[in-house]
Amino acid sequence: MVVADIELFSRGRTKARAYFCYLFSKNIPNRLPSLSEAMILPRLRKIKADLEDCEGVYLLNAKGIQVTPTYTGKKEISEDIGKIRADRAYYYRAVREERCTITDPYPSLITGNLTVTASAPIFSETGELKYVACLDMPFEGVLKISHMNTQDAMFARLFKVTYGVFAFSLMAVSLLLFTHAIQDFFTQRIGFHILSIDAMFKATILLTLSLAIFDLAKTLIVEEVLGQYKKQNISGPHKTMVKFLGSIIIALSIEALMLVFKFAITDPDKLMYAIYIIVGVAILIMSLAIYIKFTNTKYMEGN
Repeated sequence: MVVADIELFSRGRTKARAYFCYLFSKNIPNRLPSLSEAMILPRLRKIKADLEDCEGVYLLNAKGIQVTPTYTGKKEISEDIGKIRADRAYYYRAVREERCTITDPYPSLITGNLTVTASAPIFSETGELKYVACLDMPFEGVLKISHMNTQDAMFARLFKVTYGVFAFSLMAVSLLLFTHAIQDFFTQRIGFHILSIDAMFKATILLTLSLAIFDLAKTLIVEEVLGQYKKQNISGPHKTMVKFLGSIIIALSIEALMLVFKFAITDPDKLMYAIYIIVGVAILIMSLAIYIKFTNTKYMEGN
């Protein structure tokens, strides 16, 4: 498992939960009179049989105590009967939210590999909690479920290749700008006894632009091609957007600073133009802060 797998799980979590909720609602009786283990277990084991990768299914009572064996593909683990699961996320989240839920990946006690547990509360006719049905699914199986559309996988690979082409092209442009700046600075405008202020500012502009483009290309390669996402609340294409706008803001800030020095030396009457750029940078920073706030709010609501 790599960080990209966690990101894929995060993106497809809603789809996976909807799939398990559909299985529970279709097969498990709920809000009916005289609910019993005998009514629920055959349906729960049917779900187990329909899911090829399912590790096991079991039933908890209203207090979070396991009342059935853990039914795996090969055996029944009767030793699990009577174990208290009330402190497990798949129990208390299902009870608290009163709906089907899925957990974050965690090490399975059955296989030792990462697993995800889907659970659904089962209520009596009067709305009293009777049982919590649980289903353990390997992490890889959940990833398949949440991204089972072959067209999605095909386009994901296509987008990854496209991002790679653009990223390396941007790196080539950045290298050309860097080479031109160095060549222009050291070979054409600078001598041992002559220091050209214009050449210095031009080289600084080219180097700053080169750095901004390189930083954007690096972000595309690391996040979109390699899938090595940093832990943050902004996800998906929003990270690239924030990184790109951040690079632009840094570049403009440096250019504004260079213009302040240049105009202060050569033409003080034009200092107002540098101030205009600084005001524009301030507006960009405020706009980016608003964008991050609303993006973060939307992300939190979606989870």
